[in-house]
Amino acid sequence: MKKIEHLGIVVKNMEASNLLFEKLLGAAPYKQEEVASEGVRTSFFKNGPNKIELLEALDDNSPIAKFLEKKGEGIHHVAFEVDDIVAEITRLKAEGFTVLNETPKSGADNKLVAFVHPKTANGVLVELCQEIRK
Repeated sequence: MKKIEHLGIVVKNMEASNLLFEKLLGAAPYKQEEVASEGVRTSFFKNGPNKIELLEALDDNSPIAKFLEKKGEGIHHVAFEVDDIVAEITRLKAEGFTVLNETPKSGADNKLVAFVHPKTANGVLVELCQEIRK
């Protein structure tokens, strides 16, 4: 794993949260998009070399809506940048981690993503991110 790619934060209201983070970080989001397969709307902020991803549920059945109902707003996941997501999935499985996605899938911000189950990572949902090469 090369570096922390971003921190994911679940929010109830994207519009209000975008305004809050604009004030907090002194900059508007650089990208907003929906990931229908995950039932989520995202908004990305840069802060120096770091990124913050805000996540809002698109509907009451999305994983983000369930997280929000159970735990409320707050940090949802830590994402790590990797060069070879397939190799990293294989490595983590060999180390005993439960990987939720055997095959990487398309995620937000032009990334292939896979997740490590929080039960095998001290309660932290870990996201692996690889830039989609064009």
